Amino acid sequence: MTIKVLVIDDSAVMRKLLVELINSAPDIEAVGSAPDALVAREMIKTLNPDVLTLDVQMPKMDGIEFLGRLMRLRPMPVVMVSSFTEAGSDTTLRALELGAVDFIGKPRMDSVQSTEEYAQELLEKIRAAHGARLRRAVPVAAAVPGLDPALPCSPGRPVNIGGKIVFLGASTGGTEAIKEFLMGIPTGSPPILIVQHMPESFTASFAARLNTLCPAHVIEAQGGERIESGMVYIAPGHSHLQIKRSGSGYVTELLKTPPVNRHRPSVDVLFDSAAELVGRNAVGVILTGMGKDGAQGLLRMRQAGARTFGQDEASCVVYGMPREAALVGAVEEVSGLDSIGRRVLATLGRAVA
Repeated sequence: MTIKVLVIDDSAVMRKLLVELINSAPDIEAVGSAPDALVAREMIKTLNPDVLTLDVQMPKMDGIEFLGRLMRLRPMPVVMVSSFTEAGSDTTLRALELGAVDFIGKPRMDSVQSTEEYAQELLEKIRAAHGARLRRAVPVAAAVPGLDPALPCSPGRPVNIGGKIVFLGASTGGTEAIKEFLMGIPTGSPPILIVQHMPESFTASFAARLNTLCPAHVIEAQGGERIESGMVYIAPGHSHLQIKRSGSGYVTELLKTPPVNRHRPSVDVLFDSAAELVGRNAVGVILTGMGKDGAQGLLRMRQAGARTFGQDEASCVVYGMPREAALVGAVEEVSGLDSIGRRVLATLGRAVA
């Protein structure tokens, strides 16, 4: 079955390029292209595409406004096409909140290789979007009173957590899944280290946004931070994140070594450090995502005595990474997104409301 795609972009050059790249795949066809949301609206009615690629910034009606209306009236899989800038990252995160499945940057025409790599990524995201489970858009939660995303990492009051540390990995659909997971984690809980597959220009905005919404203090890891209770450390998009011993505790460590499972940061790198250094005091969590990154690392965590959790298929946007982890025996307990946070807290010995 051929996947039908409608390309929406105000640039004629970009529309032509995206159509050519999409039509290079035997199983995907660009059935049309639209210069703005108003034209796209009529083309959706006549062409009935399976997936949209949607530009963020367009005349007449921007991509965010169009996406919001689309997800209310005719929900369908959308891959956002965004510039990798700070403003672009904030807008794209908003698009993911509204129900977009995934996003990709504007293509760079530096070389034939970069074009081929971009095409491969674009086509993978379209295929994943076509098979994705659409999420109902929910209102953005209010910011947690008293939290400032600009606040630096500070020690805070010590909490008896028995040395427990949570390690979490996610990919497609993960930005919203991570937000929901963290919203249920109270202040003073064990530290959490997170790898979300995301470009480097997005992770700082992602961490700052989570910090205004979640009880814990969320930062983008810079390397060398002490691992402390009540803190969440997001891997930057340019480096692997792992944990390292420092005296009687641990610190974050960033590595610009080659990609693992085609990703940097890689979930496997984070989970492997947990298995090696934290062992039975670690808790591993793998959420929605495309591919298999994290499956083997989570297995090694479980073999080292860690408790391990995987998101269930019904609540995943893309049931890829959790499925691969379950298939290799890495997942001890499968839970829905609405309950996995409570299950992790119960494992840590925290009171569950």
